[in-house]
Amino acid sequence: MSENAISISQSPDRSGAVRLLASAGLPAADLTDEHMSAFFYAGSASAPDAMVGLEIYGPDALLRSLVVLPALRKRGLGERLVAKAEQHARERGVRTIYLLTTTAEEFFLARGYSAAARAAAPRSIQSTAEFAGLCPASSAFLSKQL
Repeated sequence: MSENAISISQSPDRSGAVRLLASAGLPAADLTDEHMSAFFYAGSASAPDAMVGLEIYGPDALLRSLVVLPALRKRGLGERLVAKAEQHARERGVRTIYLLTTTAEEFFLARGYSAAARAAAPRSIQSTAEFAGLCPASSAFLSKQL
């Protein structure tokens, strides 16, 4: 099956999303069922193979939890998930997406994100659990204007 034949759906089951994130060492302690409405995934809703999420705060959004199972990496699925999340954000009036990463900085820089100063992050982004404590201070902080 080609990578483009893998469909991307919205709103995975939280338990499956948390298991996938835990398998990749990504934070999930703050996720609620409500968060899942802005998460996109490939595979089964109860056991996704790949996923990305958004937290939307008016004109700003936090992109979080991009994960693709190792067997499916390097095939464009992560890029398609990010594009789907960006489209969803645009449709909701988001003007800037922010993210924190310890492992995927090059991936996001290649897709139009730029390094940003953490101190310049909007208060709404600084107030998220991911920004305030779940991600290490050493994480790269990036942004992209939509």
